[in-house]
Amino acid sequence: MSFEISLRPSKDTGGMYYKDSGYSDGIELSSMPLKRQDLELAENFCLEAVSVKEDIIVSWEENDQENPKNWSRAKRWYTTGLSSMLVLNATFASSAPAGVIPTLVHEFQVSSEVGVLVLSSFIAGYCLGPLLWGPLSEQYGRRPVFIASFSLYMIFQILNSVATSMNSILVFRLIGGIFAAAPLSNSGAVIGDIWDPSTRGKALSMFTLAPFAGPALGPTISGYLTVAGVRWNWIFWLLTIFAGVCLLLVVSTLPETYSPVLLRKKACRLRATTGNTRYIAPIEMKRHSFRQRVEAILLQPFRVLFFEPMLIAITIYMSFMYGCIYLLFEAYPIVFGQGHNLDPGASGLMLLNLPIGGVIGVLTYFILINPRYDRAIQRYAPAPVPPETRLEMGLIGAPLFAIAFFWFAWTSYPSIHLAVPFVSGVLMGWAIYLIFLCLVNYIVDAYLSVAASALAANTVVRSLTGAAFPLFATQMYESLNPRWASTVLGCIAAVLMPLPFVLIKFGPRLRRYSRYAPSRPVPGQPREVVALPSRDGVASRVPGAPRDVALAQSGIARSDSCSVHIPLARKSSHILPPEAYDVSVRTLPPAKLSS
Repeated sequence: MSFEISLRPSKDTGGMYYKDSGYSDGIELSSMPLKRQDLELAENFCLEAVSVKEDIIVSWEENDQENPKNWSRAKRWYTTGLSSMLVLNATFASSAPAGVIPTLVHEFQVSSEVGVLVLSSFIAGYCLGPLLWGPLSEQYGRRPVFIASFSLYMIFQILNSVATSMNSILVFRLIGGIFAAAPLSNSGAVIGDIWDPSTRGKALSMFTLAPFAGPALGPTISGYLTVAGVRWNWIFWLLTIFAGVCLLLVVSTLPETYSPVLLRKKACRLRATTGNTRYIAPIEMKRHSFRQRVEAILLQPFRVLFFEPMLIAITIYMSFMYGCIYLLFEAYPIVFGQGHNLDPGASGLMLLNLPIGGVIGVLTYFILINPRYDRAIQRYAPAPVPPETRLEMGLIGAPLFAIAFFWFAWTSYPSIHLAVPFVSGVLMGWAIYLIFLCLVNYIVDAYLSVAASALAANTVVRSLTGAAFPLFATQMYESLNPRWASTVLGCIAAVLMPLPFVLIKFGPRLRRYSRYAPSRPVPGQPREVVALPSRDGVASRVPGAPRDVALAQSGIARSDSCSVHIPLARKSSHILPPEAYDVSVRTLPPAKLSS
Protein backbone atom coordinates (compact mmCIF):
# COMPACT_ATOMS: atom_id res chain seq x y z
CA MET A 1 0.00 0.00 0.00
CA SER A 2 1.42 3.42 -0.93
CA PHE A 3 0.74 6.58 1.07
CA GLU A 4 1.28 9.97 -0.54
CA ILE A 5 1.54 12.67 2.09
CA SER A 6 0.86 16.28 1.07
CA LEU A 7 2.59 18.90 3.20
CA ARG A 8 1.83 22.61 3.44
CA PRO A 9 4.21 25.07 5.08
CA SER A 10 2.79 26.52 8.25
CA LYS A 11 3.82 29.36 10.50
CA ASP A 12 3.42 27.15 13.51
CA THR A 13 6.63 27.01 15.50
CA GLY A 14 5.76 24.30 17.96
CA GLY A 15 7.97 21.86 16.15
CA MET A 16 5.86 18.93 17.31
CA TYR A 17 4.20 16.20 15.32
CA TYR A 18 1.25 14.17 16.45
CA LYS A 19 1.91 10.63 17.55
CA ASP A 20 -1.08 8.87 19.00
CA SER A 21 -0.58 6.74 22.07
CA GLY A 22 -4.17 6.04 22.98
CA TYR A 23 -4.65 3.09 20.66
CA SER A 24 -3.27 -0.35 21.34
CA ASP A 25 -2.94 -1.41 17.72
CA GLY A 26 -1.95 0.45 14.61
CA ILE A 27 0.60 1.10 11.90
CA GLU A 28 3.45 3.50 12.58
CA LEU A 29 5.09 4.92 9.47
CA SER A 30 8.27 6.39 10.86
CA SER A 31 11.74 7.47 9.82
CA MET A 32 10.38 8.55 6.48
CA PRO A 33 13.08 10.59 4.70
CA LEU A 34 12.04 13.97 3.33
CA LYS A 35 13.89 15.55 0.43
CA ARG A 36 16.05 18.53 1.32
CA GLN A 37 14.24 20.75 -1.18
CA ASP A 38 11.03 19.99 0.67
CA LEU A 39 12.55 21.00 3.97
CA GLU A 40 13.76 24.28 2.57
CA LEU A 41 10.22 25.45 1.83
CA ALA A 42 9.46 26.31 5.44
CA GLU A 43 10.61 25.83 8.98
CA ASN A 44 7.65 23.60 9.80
CA PHE A 45 5.15 21.55 7.86
CA CYS A 46 1.59 20.57 8.54
CA LEU A 47 0.02 17.43 7.20
CA GLU A 48 -2.53 18.53 4.60
CA ALA A 49 -3.73 15.27 3.13
CA VAL A 50 -2.93 11.64 2.70
CA SER A 51 -3.91 9.75 -0.41
CA VAL A 52 -3.77 5.99 -0.44
CA LYS A 53 -2.80 4.04 -3.53
CA GLU A 54 -3.71 0.40 -3.26
CA ASP A 55 -0.92 -1.90 -4.39
CA ILE A 56 -1.75 -4.47 -7.03
CA ILE A 57 -0.89 -7.76 -5.36
CA VAL A 58 0.48 -10.17 -7.93
CA SER A 59 -0.98 -13.65 -7.65
CA TRP A 60 -1.57 -16.70 -9.80
CA GLU A 61 -4.41 -16.62 -12.25
CA GLU A 62 -6.54 -19.69 -12.78
CA ASN A 63 -4.68 -22.23 -14.94
CA ASP A 64 -1.60 -19.97 -14.93
CA GLN A 65 1.15 -22.10 -16.48
CA GLU A 66 3.81 -20.27 -14.44
CA ASN A 67 2.25 -21.70 -11.29
CA PRO A 68 4.26 -24.86 -10.46
CA LYS A 69 1.06 -26.67 -9.47
CA ASN A 70 -0.22 -26.16 -13.04
CA TRP A 71 2.86 -27.61 -14.74
CA SER A 72 2.38 -30.72 -16.83
CA ARG A 73 2.42 -34.01 -14.94
CA ALA A 74 5.56 -35.06 -16.82
CA LYS A 75 7.40 -31.92 -15.68
CA ARG A 76 6.26 -32.31 -12.09
CA TRP A 77 7.21 -35.99 -11.99
CA TYR A 78 10.61 -35.20 -13.47
CA THR A 79 11.14 -32.51 -10.83
CA THR A 80 10.07 -34.99 -8.16
CA GLY A 81 12.48 -37.61 -9.50
CA LEU A 82 15.39 -35.17 -9.61
CA SER A 83 14.63 -33.94 -6.09
CA SER A 84 14.62 -37.56 -4.92
CA MET A 85 17.91 -38.16 -6.68
CA LEU A 86 19.47 -35.28 -4.72
CA VAL A 87 18.32 -36.86 -1.45
CA LEU A 88 19.64 -40.23 -2.60
CA ASN A 89 23.00 -38.58 -3.29
CA ALA A 90 23.17 -36.97 0.14
CA THR A 91 22.10 -40.06 2.10
CA PHE A 92 24.33 -42.36 0.05
CA ALA A 93 27.29 -40.11 0.87
CA SER A 94 26.49 -40.30 4.58
CA SER A 95 27.09 -44.06 4.76
CA ALA A 96 29.32 -44.68 1.74
CA PRO A 97 32.63 -44.87 3.67
CA ALA A 98 31.23 -47.46 6.12
CA GLY A 99 32.81 -50.36 4.24
CA VAL A 100 36.27 -48.74 4.10
CA ILE A 101 36.45 -47.72 7.78
CA PRO A 102 38.68 -50.73 8.69
CA THR A 103 41.04 -49.74 5.86
CA LEU A 104 41.16 -46.12 7.09
CA VAL A 105 41.79 -47.27 10.66
CA HIS A 106 44.70 -49.43 9.49
CA GLU A 107 46.24 -46.90 7.09
CA PHE A 108 46.11 -43.88 9.42
CA GLN A 109 46.73 -45.85 12.64
CA VAL A 110 43.70 -44.56 14.53
CA SER A 111 41.22 -46.25 16.84
CA SER A 112 37.99 -47.79 15.62
CA GLU A 113 36.07 -45.09 17.51
CA VAL A 114 37.83 -42.42 15.44
CA GLY A 115 37.09 -44.43 12.32
CA VAL A 116 33.36 -44.31 13.05
CA LEU A 117 33.62 -40.51 13.10
CA VAL A 118 33.93 -40.67 9.30
CA LEU A 119 30.21 -41.43 9.33
CA SER A 120 29.21 -39.29 12.30
CA SER A 121 31.05 -36.15 11.16
CA PHE A 122 29.19 -36.11 7.86
CA ILE A 123 25.82 -36.62 9.56
CA ALA A 124 26.75 -33.91 12.07
CA GLY A 125 26.93 -31.57 9.09
CA TYR A 126 23.24 -32.27 8.60
CA CYS A 127 22.68 -30.52 11.94
CA LEU A 128 24.08 -27.22 10.64
CA GLY A 129 23.14 -27.26 6.98
CA PRO A 130 19.34 -27.20 7.28
CA LEU A 131 19.54 -24.09 9.48
CA LEU A 132 20.83 -22.30 6.39
CA TRP A 133 19.30 -24.07 3.42
CA GLY A 134 15.66 -24.23 4.55
CA PRO A 135 15.18 -20.53 5.39
CA LEU A 136 17.47 -19.42 2.54
CA SER A 137 15.27 -21.28 0.08
CA GLU A 138 12.26 -19.41 1.49
CA GLN A 139 14.09 -16.14 0.87
CA TYR A 140 15.75 -16.74 -2.50
CA GLY A 141 14.17 -19.89 -3.92
CA ARG A 142 14.97 -23.60 -4.10
CA ARG A 143 17.05 -23.61 -7.29
CA PRO A 144 19.82 -21.14 -6.23
CA VAL A 145 20.23 -23.00 -2.94
CA PHE A 146 20.60 -26.37 -4.69
CA ILE A 147 23.15 -25.00 -7.16
CA ALA A 148 25.28 -23.27 -4.52
CA SER A 149 25.20 -26.12 -1.99
CA PHE A 150 25.91 -28.93 -4.46
CA SER A 151 28.76 -27.02 -6.10
CA LEU A 152 30.53 -26.70 -2.76
CA TYR A 153 29.57 -30.24 -1.74
CA MET A 154 31.29 -31.63 -4.85
CA ILE A 155 34.44 -29.63 -4.09
CA PHE A 156 34.72 -31.22 -0.65
CA GLN A 157 34.27 -34.70 -2.10
CA ILE A 158 37.30 -33.99 -4.28
CA LEU A 159 39.23 -32.82 -1.22
CA ASN A 160 38.31 -36.06 0.58
CA SER A 161 39.61 -38.04 -2.39
CA VAL A 162 43.07 -36.47 -2.12
CA ALA A 163 43.24 -36.18 1.69
CA THR A 164 46.41 -37.48 3.34
CA SER A 165 45.35 -37.62 7.00
CA MET A 166 42.38 -38.71 9.07
CA ASN A 167 41.99 -35.20 10.50
CA SER A 168 41.60 -33.79 6.99
CA ILE A 169 39.03 -36.43 6.09
CA LEU A 170 36.96 -35.69 9.20
CA VAL A 171 37.00 -31.93 8.59
CA PHE A 172 36.13 -32.30 4.91
CA ARG A 173 33.38 -34.78 5.77
CA LEU A 174 31.85 -32.37 8.30
CA ILE A 175 31.83 -29.44 5.87
CA GLY A 176 30.66 -31.67 3.03
CA GLY A 177 27.75 -32.80 5.19
CA ILE A 178 26.70 -29.19 5.74
CA PHE A 179 26.39 -28.64 1.99
CA ALA A 180 24.84 -32.06 1.35
CA ALA A 181 22.04 -31.26 3.81
CA ALA A 182 20.23 -28.93 1.40
CA PRO A 183 18.10 -31.67 -0.23
CA LEU A 184 17.11 -33.11 3.15
CA SER A 185 15.20 -29.95 4.07
CA ASN A 186 14.37 -28.53 0.64
CA SER A 187 13.52 -31.48 -1.59
CA GLY A 188 10.47 -32.28 0.51
CA ALA A 189 9.45 -28.63 0.26
CA VAL A 190 9.79 -28.87 -3.54
CA ILE A 191 7.19 -31.65 -3.48
CA GLY A 192 4.86 -29.32 -1.59
CA ASP A 193 5.54 -26.57 -4.13
CA ILE A 194 4.48 -28.53 -7.20
CA TRP A 195 1.78 -30.93 -5.97
CA ASP A 196 -1.55 -30.11 -4.38
CA PRO A 197 -2.65 -32.08 -1.30
CA SER A 198 -4.77 -34.50 -3.33
CA THR A 199 -1.78 -35.69 -5.40
CA ARG A 200 1.13 -34.92 -3.09
CA GLY A 201 0.92 -38.28 -1.35
CA LYS A 202 1.82 -40.24 -4.48
CA ALA A 203 4.85 -38.04 -5.10
CA LEU A 204 6.02 -38.28 -1.50
CA SER A 205 5.53 -42.05 -1.52
CA MET A 206 8.16 -42.31 -4.26
CA PHE A 207 10.32 -39.54 -2.79
CA THR A 208 10.50 -41.16 0.66
CA LEU A 209 12.30 -44.20 -0.76
CA ALA A 210 15.48 -42.16 -1.24
CA PRO A 211 16.33 -41.72 2.48
CA PHE A 212 16.24 -45.54 2.86
CA ALA A 213 17.93 -46.59 -0.35
CA GLY A 214 20.85 -44.17 0.05
CA PRO A 215 22.15 -45.27 3.45
CA ALA A 216 21.65 -48.95 2.56
CA LEU A 217 23.58 -48.69 -0.71
CA GLY A 218 26.58 -47.00 0.89
CA PRO A 219 27.95 -49.91 2.98
CA THR A 220 27.14 -52.39 0.21
CA ILE A 221 29.15 -50.60 -2.48
CA SER A 222 32.07 -49.62 -0.24
CA GLY A 223 32.14 -53.14 1.22
CA TYR A 224 32.59 -54.69 -2.21
CA LEU A 225 35.24 -52.08 -3.07
CA THR A 226 37.14 -53.27 0.01
CA VAL A 227 36.76 -56.91 -1.00
CA ALA A 228 38.00 -56.05 -4.50
CA GLY A 229 41.13 -54.45 -3.04
CA VAL A 230 40.41 -50.98 -4.45
CA ARG A 231 42.04 -48.10 -2.54
CA TRP A 232 39.76 -46.35 -0.02
CA ASN A 233 39.72 -42.98 -1.81
CA TRP A 234 37.82 -44.44 -4.76
CA ILE A 235 34.61 -44.27 -2.75
CA PHE A 236 35.07 -40.49 -2.55
CA TRP A 237 35.80 -40.26 -6.28
CA LEU A 238 32.55 -42.15 -6.83
CA LEU A 239 30.74 -39.59 -4.66
CA THR A 240 32.35 -36.79 -6.67
CA ILE A 241 31.09 -38.25 -9.95
CA PHE A 242 27.60 -38.73 -8.53
CA ALA A 243 27.55 -35.15 -7.22
CA GLY A 244 28.76 -33.81 -10.57
CA VAL A 245 25.97 -35.58 -12.46
CA CYS A 246 23.36 -34.24 -10.03
CA LEU A 247 24.76 -30.71 -10.24
CA LEU A 248 24.70 -30.79 -14.04
CA LEU A 249 21.06 -31.91 -14.01
CA VAL A 250 20.09 -29.22 -11.50
CA VAL A 251 21.76 -26.42 -13.45
CA SER A 252 20.38 -27.51 -16.81
CA THR A 253 16.92 -28.86 -16.00
CA LEU A 254 15.64 -27.99 -12.50
CA PRO A 255 13.20 -25.03 -12.58
CA GLU A 256 12.42 -22.78 -9.65
CA THR A 257 9.41 -24.14 -7.76
CA TYR A 258 8.85 -21.75 -4.84
CA SER A 259 5.74 -19.69 -5.66
CA PRO A 260 6.61 -16.55 -3.62
CA VAL A 261 9.90 -16.20 -5.50
CA LEU A 262 8.21 -16.87 -8.85
CA LEU A 263 5.57 -14.24 -8.03
CA ARG A 264 8.34 -11.77 -7.21
CA LYS A 265 9.84 -12.36 -10.65
CA LYS A 266 6.40 -11.93 -12.19
CA ALA A 267 5.89 -8.64 -10.32
CA CYS A 268 9.29 -7.35 -11.49
CA ARG A 269 8.39 -8.25 -15.06
CA LEU A 270 5.03 -6.47 -14.81
CA ARG A 271 6.63 -3.34 -13.36
CA ALA A 272 9.18 -3.32 -16.15
CA THR A 273 6.71 -3.88 -18.99
CA THR A 274 3.88 -1.62 -17.75
CA GLY A 275 5.82 1.07 -15.92
CA ASN A 276 3.34 0.71 -13.05
CA THR A 277 5.25 0.46 -9.78
CA ARG A 278 2.17 -0.62 -7.82
CA TYR A 279 2.61 -4.26 -8.89
CA ILE A 280 4.02 -6.05 -5.89
CA ALA A 281 4.49 -9.67 -4.85
CA PRO A 282 3.50 -10.78 -1.34
CA ILE A 283 7.11 -11.63 -0.48
CA GLU A 284 8.14 -8.05 -1.32
CA MET A 285 5.90 -6.69 1.42
CA LYS A 286 8.15 -8.29 4.00
CA ARG A 287 11.00 -5.83 3.93
CA HIS A 288 13.64 -6.68 6.48
CA SER A 289 17.06 -5.39 7.35
CA PHE A 290 20.13 -7.57 6.88
CA ARG A 291 20.11 -8.36 10.59
CA GLN A 292 16.45 -9.36 10.47
CA ARG A 293 17.10 -11.59 7.47
CA VAL A 294 20.01 -13.30 9.24
CA GLU A 295 17.91 -13.85 12.34
CA ALA A 296 15.09 -15.25 10.22
CA ILE A 297 17.46 -17.62 8.44
CA LEU A 298 19.13 -18.94 11.60
CA LEU A 299 16.26 -18.82 14.07
CA GLN A 300 13.17 -19.60 12.00
CA PRO A 301 13.58 -23.42 12.12
CA PHE A 302 13.95 -23.30 15.91
CA ARG A 303 10.97 -20.96 16.30
CA VAL A 304 8.82 -23.36 14.31
CA LEU A 305 10.11 -26.33 16.32
CA PHE A 306 9.94 -24.94 19.85
CA PHE A 307 6.49 -23.37 19.50
CA GLU A 308 4.89 -26.42 17.93
CA PRO A 309 4.24 -29.37 20.28
CA MET A 310 3.15 -31.51 17.34
CA LEU A 311 6.44 -30.94 15.54
CA ILE A 312 8.42 -31.66 18.71
CA ALA A 313 6.69 -35.02 19.17
CA ILE A 314 7.06 -35.94 15.51
CA THR A 315 10.73 -34.97 15.53
CA ILE A 316 11.49 -37.13 18.58
CA TYR A 317 9.92 -40.18 16.95
CA MET A 318 11.57 -39.64 13.56
CA SER A 319 14.91 -38.93 15.24
CA PHE A 320 14.84 -42.25 17.06
CA MET A 321 14.05 -44.14 13.85
CA TYR A 322 16.73 -42.24 11.93
CA GLY A 323 19.31 -43.03 14.60
CA CYS A 324 18.34 -46.71 14.45
CA ILE A 325 19.00 -46.80 10.69
CA TYR A 326 22.60 -45.66 11.20
CA LEU A 327 22.98 -47.83 14.29
CA LEU A 328 22.31 -50.88 12.11
CA PHE A 329 25.42 -50.04 10.05
CA GLU A 330 27.44 -51.01 13.11
CA ALA A 331 25.11 -53.74 14.39
CA TYR A 332 24.82 -55.71 11.14
CA PRO A 333 28.58 -56.42 10.84
CA ILE A 334 28.42 -57.87 14.36
CA VAL A 335 25.33 -59.99 13.73
CA PHE A 336 26.06 -61.06 10.15
CA GLY A 337 29.82 -60.57 9.93
CA GLN A 338 30.97 -62.04 13.23
CA GLY A 339 27.93 -64.25 13.81
CA HIS A 340 27.54 -65.68 10.28
CA ASN A 341 31.09 -65.12 8.94
CA LEU A 342 30.08 -62.87 6.02
CA ASP A 343 32.68 -60.67 4.31
CA PRO A 344 32.17 -56.84 4.26
CA GLY A 345 30.47 -56.95 0.86
CA ALA A 346 27.99 -59.67 1.77
CA SER A 347 27.39 -58.11 5.18
CA GLY A 348 26.58 -54.83 3.43
CA LEU A 349 24.09 -56.65 1.23
CA MET A 350 22.08 -57.49 4.34
CA LEU A 351 21.23 -53.79 4.66
CA LEU A 352 19.27 -53.96 1.41
CA ASN A 353 16.39 -55.34 3.46
CA LEU A 354 15.54 -51.75 4.43
CA PRO A 355 14.89 -50.49 0.87
CA ILE A 356 13.12 -53.78 0.07
CA GLY A 357 10.76 -52.97 2.92
CA GLY A 358 10.46 -49.46 1.50
CA VAL A 359 9.34 -50.85 -1.87
CA ILE A 360 6.68 -52.89 -0.06
CA GLY A 361 5.67 -49.64 1.61
CA VAL A 362 5.24 -47.93 -1.77
CA LEU A 363 3.00 -50.77 -2.94
CA THR A 364 1.03 -50.54 0.31
CA TYR A 365 0.50 -46.86 -0.25
CA PHE A 366 -0.68 -47.16 -3.85
CA ILE A 367 -2.91 -50.20 -3.22
CA LEU A 368 -4.42 -49.37 0.18
CA ILE A 369 -3.65 -45.88 1.46
CA ASN A 370 -4.00 -43.68 -1.62
CA PRO A 371 -7.51 -44.95 -2.55
CA ARG A 372 -8.63 -44.19 1.00
CA TYR A 373 -7.20 -40.69 0.73
CA ASP A 374 -8.99 -40.13 -2.60
CA ARG A 375 -12.26 -41.05 -0.90
CA ALA A 376 -11.42 -38.63 1.91
CA ILE A 377 -10.98 -35.85 -0.66
CA GLN A 378 -14.47 -36.49 -1.97
CA ARG A 379 -15.88 -36.74 1.53
CA TYR A 380 -14.45 -33.41 2.73
CA ALA A 381 -14.87 -31.48 -0.54
CA PRO A 382 -14.82 -28.55 -1.05
CA ALA A 383 -12.92 -28.18 2.24
CA PRO A 384 -9.34 -29.49 2.41
CA VAL A 385 -8.66 -32.90 3.89
CA PRO A 386 -7.43 -32.61 7.50
CA PRO A 387 -3.69 -33.38 7.80
CA GLU A 388 -4.50 -36.06 10.38
CA THR A 389 -5.82 -38.24 7.56
CA ARG A 390 -2.18 -38.74 6.54
CA LEU A 391 -1.44 -40.47 9.83
CA GLU A 392 -3.37 -43.65 9.04
CA MET A 393 -0.18 -45.26 7.71
CA GLY A 394 1.42 -44.68 11.09
CA LEU A 395 -1.24 -46.79 12.73
CA ILE A 396 0.20 -49.73 10.79
CA GLY A 397 3.86 -48.77 10.88
CA ALA A 398 4.28 -47.90 14.57
CA PRO A 399 3.42 -51.37 15.95
CA LEU A 400 5.40 -53.08 13.17
CA PHE A 401 8.51 -51.04 14.01
CA ALA A 402 8.55 -52.27 17.60
CA ILE A 403 7.77 -55.85 16.55
CA ALA A 404 10.64 -55.81 14.01
CA PHE A 405 13.21 -54.97 16.69
CA PHE A 406 12.05 -57.77 18.98
CA TRP A 407 12.12 -60.14 15.98
CA PHE A 408 15.66 -59.08 15.07
CA ALA A 409 16.75 -59.34 18.71
CA TRP A 410 15.80 -62.95 19.32
CA THR A 411 16.64 -64.35 15.90
CA SER A 412 20.19 -62.97 15.84
CA TYR A 413 21.75 -66.17 17.22
CA PRO A 414 24.42 -67.66 14.92
CA SER A 415 22.51 -70.95 15.07
CA ILE A 416 19.46 -69.39 13.37
CA HIS A 417 19.63 -69.05 9.59
CA LEU A 418 20.58 -65.52 8.55
CA ALA A 419 17.45 -65.24 6.38
CA VAL A 420 15.30 -64.96 9.51
CA PRO A 421 16.90 -61.77 10.94
CA PHE A 422 17.18 -60.50 7.36
CA VAL A 423 13.39 -60.71 6.99
CA SER A 424 12.98 -58.79 10.26
CA GLY A 425 14.88 -55.98 8.55
CA VAL A 426 12.39 -56.07 5.66
CA LEU A 427 9.59 -55.63 8.20
CA MET A 428 11.55 -52.82 9.83
CA GLY A 429 12.09 -51.08 6.49
CA TRP A 430 8.38 -51.37 5.72
CA ALA A 431 7.46 -49.92 9.12
CA ILE A 432 9.97 -47.07 8.96
CA TYR A 433 8.82 -46.18 5.46
CA LEU A 434 5.16 -46.01 6.49
CA ILE A 435 5.94 -43.89 9.54
CA PHE A 436 8.31 -41.55 7.73
CA LEU A 437 5.91 -41.08 4.83
CA CYS A 438 2.92 -40.29 7.00
CA LEU A 439 4.87 -37.88 9.23
CA VAL A 440 6.58 -36.06 6.35
CA ASN A 441 3.17 -35.72 4.68
CA TYR A 442 1.75 -34.43 7.93
CA ILE A 443 4.51 -31.83 8.32
CA VAL A 444 4.07 -30.57 4.75
CA ASP A 445 0.27 -30.45 5.04
CA ALA A 446 0.19 -28.83 8.47
CA TYR A 447 3.06 -26.36 7.97
CA LEU A 448 2.86 -25.71 4.25
CA SER A 449 3.98 -22.06 4.28
CA VAL A 450 7.02 -22.86 6.47
CA ALA A 451 7.49 -26.46 5.36
CA ALA A 452 11.17 -25.98 4.56
CA SER A 453 11.89 -24.54 8.01
CA ALA A 454 9.83 -27.24 9.73
CA LEU A 455 11.65 -29.96 7.79
CA ALA A 456 14.96 -28.21 8.50
CA ALA A 457 14.33 -28.29 12.25
CA ASN A 458 13.27 -31.91 12.00
CA THR A 459 16.39 -32.75 9.99
CA VAL A 460 18.70 -31.03 12.47
CA VAL A 461 17.44 -33.01 15.45
CA ARG A 462 17.25 -36.38 13.74
CA SER A 463 20.71 -35.81 12.29
CA LEU A 464 22.01 -35.42 15.83
CA THR A 465 20.73 -38.89 16.64
CA GLY A 466 21.99 -40.22 13.30
CA ALA A 467 25.46 -38.93 14.18
CA ALA A 468 25.34 -40.12 17.80
CA PHE A 469 23.91 -43.63 17.51
CA PRO A 470 26.83 -45.17 15.55
CA LEU A 471 29.24 -43.89 18.21
CA PHE A 472 27.84 -46.23 20.88
CA ALA A 473 26.35 -48.95 18.67
CA THR A 474 29.39 -51.23 18.61
CA GLN A 475 29.98 -51.00 22.37
CA MET A 476 26.27 -51.52 23.03
CA TYR A 477 25.98 -54.63 20.86
CA GLU A 478 29.26 -56.11 22.13
CA SER A 479 28.62 -55.47 25.82
CA LEU A 480 24.90 -56.32 25.94
CA ASN A 481 25.04 -58.83 23.03
CA PRO A 482 22.74 -58.40 19.99
CA ARG A 483 19.72 -59.92 21.73
CA TRP A 484 19.47 -57.51 24.64
CA ALA A 485 20.74 -54.49 22.73
CA SER A 486 17.97 -54.87 20.17
CA THR A 487 15.44 -55.55 22.93
CA VAL A 488 16.26 -52.19 24.52
CA LEU A 489 15.63 -50.48 21.19
CA GLY A 490 12.39 -52.42 20.76
CA CYS A 491 11.17 -51.24 24.17
CA ILE A 492 11.85 -47.60 23.23
CA ALA A 493 9.99 -48.14 19.96
CA ALA A 494 7.05 -49.55 21.93
CA VAL A 495 6.98 -46.47 24.19
CA LEU A 496 6.87 -44.16 21.14
CA MET A 497 4.32 -46.32 19.31
CA PRO A 498 1.17 -44.38 20.47
CA LEU A 499 2.27 -41.11 18.83
CA PRO A 500 0.28 -41.47 15.55
CA PHE A 501 -2.80 -42.49 17.55
CA VAL A 502 -2.45 -39.45 19.82
CA LEU A 503 -1.98 -37.04 16.91
CA ILE A 504 -5.07 -38.34 15.15
CA LYS A 505 -7.14 -37.65 18.26
CA PHE A 506 -5.61 -34.36 19.44
CA GLY A 507 -3.96 -32.99 16.28
CA PRO A 508 -6.91 -30.77 15.21
CA ARG A 509 -7.05 -29.16 18.65
CA LEU A 510 -3.30 -28.53 18.66
CA ARG A 511 -3.43 -27.00 15.20
CA ARG A 512 -6.09 -24.52 16.30
CA TYR A 513 -3.52 -23.05 18.68
CA SER A 514 -0.64 -23.27 16.21
CA ARG A 515 1.26 -20.19 15.09
CA TYR A 516 2.22 -21.69 11.78
CA ALA A 517 -0.42 -24.22 10.72
CA PRO A 518 -2.30 -22.67 7.77
CA SER A 519 -5.42 -24.74 8.41
CA ARG A 520 -6.42 -22.78 11.51
CA PRO A 521 -9.22 -20.18 11.17
CA VAL A 522 -7.88 -17.05 9.53
CA PRO A 523 -8.93 -13.73 11.06
CA GLY A 524 -10.93 -11.38 8.85
CA GLN A 525 -9.49 -8.38 7.10
CA PRO A 526 -9.10 -5.14 9.12
CA ARG A 527 -12.30 -3.16 9.28
CA GLU A 528 -13.07 0.47 9.95
CA VAL A 529 -10.07 2.59 10.86
CA VAL A 530 -10.74 5.15 13.59
CA ALA A 531 -10.00 8.77 12.80
CA LEU A 532 -7.52 10.60 14.99
CA PRO A 533 -8.40 14.00 16.36
CA SER A 534 -7.03 16.88 14.32
CA ARG A 535 -4.87 19.58 15.81
CA ASP A 536 -7.89 21.57 16.90
CA GLY A 537 -9.37 18.56 18.66
CA VAL A 538 -12.07 17.88 16.07
CA ALA A 539 -12.06 14.44 14.51
CA SER A 540 -11.67 14.64 10.76
CA ARG A 541 -11.00 12.39 7.82
CA VAL A 542 -8.22 13.03 5.43
CA PRO A 543 -9.56 14.45 2.14
CA GLY A 544 -9.41 12.01 -0.72
CA ALA A 545 -8.63 9.00 1.44
CA PRO A 546 -10.68 5.79 1.19
CA ARG A 547 -13.45 5.32 3.73
CA ASP A 548 -11.38 2.94 5.82
CA VAL A 549 -8.38 5.23 6.19
CA ALA A 550 -8.32 8.33 8.35
CA LEU A 551 -5.30 10.30 9.54
CA ALA A 552 -4.94 13.35 11.75
CA GLN A 553 -3.58 16.64 10.58
CA SER A 554 -0.34 17.12 12.40
CA GLY A 555 2.56 19.46 12.55
CA ILE A 556 5.89 18.05 11.37
CA ALA A 557 9.06 19.56 12.70
CA ARG A 558 11.95 20.40 10.44
CA SER A 559 13.85 17.14 10.47
CA ASP A 560 14.70 14.26 8.23
CA SER A 561 11.76 12.14 9.29
CA CYS A 562 8.14 12.16 10.26
CA SER A 563 5.75 9.69 11.83
CA VAL A 564 2.18 8.91 10.85
CA HIS A 565 0.06 6.61 12.97
CA ILE A 566 -2.95 4.69 11.61
CA PRO A 567 -4.92 3.20 14.52
CA LEU A 568 -7.20 0.25 13.97
CA ALA A 569 -10.67 -0.37 15.31
CA ARG A 570 -9.62 -3.87 16.28
CA LYS A 571 -6.55 -5.99 16.26
CA SER A 572 -5.72 -7.98 13.16
CA SER A 573 -2.92 -10.34 12.26
CA HIS A 574 -3.05 -9.07 8.68
CA ILE A 575 -1.41 -5.72 9.46
CA LEU A 576 2.01 -5.53 7.88
CA PRO A 577 5.07 -4.02 9.55
CA PRO A 578 5.87 -0.36 8.80
CA GLU A 579 8.61 -1.36 6.36
CA ALA A 580 5.96 -2.87 4.09
CA TYR A 581 4.41 0.52 3.35
CA ASP A 582 5.80 2.86 0.69
CA VAL A 583 5.50 6.53 1.59
CA SER A 584 6.00 9.33 -0.93
CA VAL A 585 5.94 13.03 -0.08
CA ARG A 586 4.92 16.05 -2.07
CA THR A 587 4.67 19.65 -0.94
CA LEU A 588 1.98 22.19 -1.76
CA PRO A 589 2.30 25.97 -2.12
CA PRO A 590 2.14 27.92 1.13
CA ALA A 591 -1.44 28.47 2.25
CA LYS A 592 -3.35 28.92 5.43
CA LEU A 593 -4.40 25.57 6.78
CA SER A 594 -8.12 25.48 7.45
CA SER A 595 -9.45 23.46 10.31
